[in-house]
Amino acid sequence: MWMSTFARFALPSLQRTASVAARQALRARRHPWAAGPPRPSFMGPAHIRGQQTLGSASIPLAHQSVRHVRALDEERLVEVEWEDGGHSLYPFTWLRDNCQCPHCTLESAQARLLPLSDLDIHTGVDVVEVTNDNKVSIVWPDQHMSVFDGDWLKKHCFSAAARQAMQEELFLNERYYWDSKLRIPTADYQEVLHDDKAALAWLLALRRVGIVYLKGAPGEKGQVARLADRIGYLRLTFYGHTWQVQDKAMANNVAYTSGKLSLHTDYPALHFAPGVQFLHCINQAVKGGESEVVDGFHMAEKLQREDPEAFRTLSSVRVDFTDTGTDYCDFMLQSKKRIIDVDAEGRIVRINYNNATRDSVLDLPLHRVQPFYRALKAYVNIMNRPENVVTYKMEPGDIVTFDNWRLLHGRRSYVSRPDRLRHLEGAYLDWDEVMSRLRILRKAVHGDL
Repeated sequence: MWMSTFARFALPSLQRTASVAARQALRARRHPWAAGPPRPSFMGPAHIRGQQTLGSASIPLAHQSVRHVRALDEERLVEVEWEDGGHSLYPFTWLRDNCQCPHCTLESAQARLLPLSDLDIHTGVDVVEVTNDNKVSIVWPDQHMSVFDGDWLKKHCFSAAARQAMQEELFLNERYYWDSKLRIPTADYQEVLHDDKAALAWLLALRRVGIVYLKGAPGEKGQVARLADRIGYLRLTFYGHTWQVQDKAMANNVAYTSGKLSLHTDYPALHFAPGVQFLHCINQAVKGGESEVVDGFHMAEKLQREDPEAFRTLSSVRVDFTDTGTDYCDFMLQSKKRIIDVDAEGRIVRINYNNATRDSVLDLPLHRVQPFYRALKAYVNIMNRPENVVTYKMEPGDIVTFDNWRLLHGRRSYVSRPDRLRHLEGAYLDWDEVMSRLRILRKAVHGDL
């Protein structure tokens, strides 16, 4: 029977209730993600149930009954008291802005019709009451009526816990950090193509862990495009919709040589680098060619703990990247990126690092040049520690899918024969398409949340 490391290690913490404590437990289980040698472990349909909680995040699914509702005119809030004794507060302006009636919302597109220019942001409330079918009804001063379902209101509560749960449901921001002990989650290529549960499990693992192995693809070109069709569409870049990783004379990219590739993310020379990468092994080298990956988010967190000054440097200094050549068409790219991108809460959200395309242009005052090199060297040294690197060797028919914003990947040098040239086919997607399909699959498999 197939064994899902994903379900095995994720499920215990995720089956808890939708409390803050559960989310803290989830975060606490990130380091490291799994134990044992770095070999693939299959995700089979029998283990999909373990993925359901991941997809559902922390939003309560039980029906929410309203006990009482009242308007707090001075605070300009509607207070809802729930049957379980809890209370939620909703601003008048937000409620009017989100009226669900056909005049204010186009239901078929789930889009707002009410123009902001017509919204009275200082509106009051004339009447607020609980209807016979347990909805909240509001009559506004202009006699317009809005009716809100209790479950909808509960889900959109403004409490810190509810907002955090909603963001987790929408974006699945929690990650499972890992090191060299990772057992890469693995799924069957054909099942992912044809079974919604298998596809959902694949995308959930891709989001949470950052890498998933698919086995059983035909050993011929075109399979990464088929896999992308399961999601939406491929990202077109200057290297084409798909690209062939092979030895090439006058190579326009270091990947198209047989030498070692140091750990990197792809395409930081683009201002918006591709979010997800597929690589399909069609032929493997006679000798060498092993792939290497590290969890860039985990390594950045380690850097922050071990060398806070280096972390501050790499998360603040913008570095120039460049890429010039001819492929799908001719190109001359230039961008500026922070090696470690963090959001407003200080959460690591993207790694941008490719030593091959890091430009000789360094837009820094002289006194900041050496500290930058020291910081970058510290991060690279952490990434290259053997205890942090997962090494694997692809075989014909294998497809590796991974998060290009998070993982850094590399390759050992290799030797090919003329009759057995190493050949991988690659493709990119963006996280917008992947997350869109994940949400659609989650709804198809588990229904409305």
